[in-house]
Amino acid sequence: MPNECRYSLRGNHHRYVTVMVSTKPYLIRAVRDWALDNNLTPHLIVDMQCEGTLVPEAYTQDDRLTLNISEQAVRDLQMGNEWLMFFSRFGGQDFAVEIPVEAVVAIFARENGEGIAFAEEGSAPDEPPDSKVCPPHLRVVK
Repeated sequence: MPNECRYSLRGNHHRYVTVMVSTKPYLIRAVRDWALDNNLTPHLIVDMQCEGTLVPEAYTQDDRLTLNISEQAVRDLQMGNEWLMFFSRFGGQDFAVEIPVEAVVAIFARENGEGIAFAEEGSAPDEPPDSKVCPPHLRVVK
């Protein structure tokens, strides 16, 4: 459970460790708010293979689904730290959409592509490009 305190004993030291909540749900909410504030259309890209994802599979492409999450496109939007839930219309039919936050691959504005793409869970961060290591360019000034 997020933000829970766990008791830890290391050597002769006692301490409590707070389990941190992921930044991902906060970033998703922030980019959506930014897009709406700028009259842009926020879209999510969802990984359909993530367990618990409930969306209409007929609209997927390559196990991904792009969803418009603007105020005009969704109803009863709930953006929690673990789940995104809302109602949307697909092919003229109402559909209850449930998306685990971990299934969100990216959030962006349709009009300009600005947003955030998230690294896949468990993947290592990108390595920095190889560059020649140079000594610092410092000198003593008297």
